[in-house]
Amino acid sequence: MEIRQLEALVGIADNRSFSTTAEALETVQSNISTRIARLEAELGAVLVHRGSGELTEAGILAVARARRIIDDVRAIATDVISLEDDIRGHVAVGMIGTTGRWLIPILLKEQRVQYPHIQIRIVEGTNSTLEPQLANGKLDLAILSQPIDSSDLTDEDLFTEDLVLVVARDHPLALLRTPLQLSDIAEFDLLLPSQGTALRAEIENAATAASIRLRPLIEIDGIRTLASLAFDGHGAAILPATALSRHLRGAFVAIPISDLSQRRVALVNRRYGFPSTPVRAIRSLLVTLTTTSSELPSGVHIHLPQG
Repeated sequence: MEIRQLEALVGIADNRSFSTTAEALETVQSNISTRIARLEAELGAVLVHRGSGELTEAGILAVARARRIIDDVRAIATDVISLEDDIRGHVAVGMIGTTGRWLIPILLKEQRVQYPHIQIRIVEGTNSTLEPQLANGKLDLAILSQPIDSSDLTDEDLFTEDLVLVVARDHPLALLRTPLQLSDIAEFDLLLPSQGTALRAEIENAATAASIRLRPLIEIDGIRTLASLAFDGHGAAILPATALSRHLRGAFVAIPISDLSQRRVALVNRRYGFPSTPVRAIRSLLVTLTTTSSELPSGVHIHLPQG
C-alpha cells in the first residue's frame, strides 16, 4: 500500500471523478485508475464504482482511514521543519458564523505576530456542515456549538454566550419588562433554528423545562440567515448576543430571557491522530484568545480551565 494510492482514493472521494482527481494530483487519468486498481487488489474489495465515481461501502471505510494516514504523513514534514525554523504550514479552521464575525479579526491579528508563516484557511458554517468536514480531515479543528454529535470528535469548553430575543424597538415584546421569560414569548411566532441543531436543542430544553411550546414562523439551519430575517423585519428571533451588531442597536434591541441557558461554544478536534505543529500552535492561540483577550464582545463569557 502506497501513500499515492491513498491520495488517489481520497481525491476520488472529494471529486467523484477520475479525471478531476488526476488534474488535482498533477498526473494522468490512467495513473489514477492503476493506483485504485492496485489498492483494491491489495484490500480484496471494490472501492469505487467505475461508472459513477461513487465510493462503495468498503471505499467509504477506507477513505476515513486514508485521510488520517495522509494527515499524519504531512504532519511529519511540518513537525521536522518546525524544529529548525519558524512554525510553517497550513491550518484549516471551521467556525460558526456568529463567532467568526468577532473572533476571526482577533485571531488573524495575533497570528501575524506570533506565527507569520502559518497560513490559515477559515471555513464558516453550521455544526451540521462543519462536523463532517472535521471528522473526515478536510478541517484541522473547529469552533462549534455544543453538543457535538459525532463520536469521531472531541471538544473542550471555550466560552458561553448569552441567548437573547432580538426584536425591533417598536415590537410589542420590546415594551414588556425585562428580562423576559419564555412564557412571555410563547404566544408570538418566532424565527427559530432548525430542529436537530445545537442551538435549537438548547432552546427546546428550556421550553420543555418551562412547560411551554414555542411557535416557529420559520426554521432555518443558519444563525446568520435567521439574524438577517429578523433585521429585515420578518419577526422576533432567539439568537446569540453577538448576532446583534453595534450599528443595528438603534433600531433593534436584544432582550435577555431569564429561563434560557447560555449557548456553549467549544474548540473541537478529531479524536484520533496527533495534530501537526501548526495545528497545535493555532489551537493553543485560539484557547489563549478566548480566555485572555480584552476584545471579547458583550454577552460572551470566558471559560476558565479548572485547577
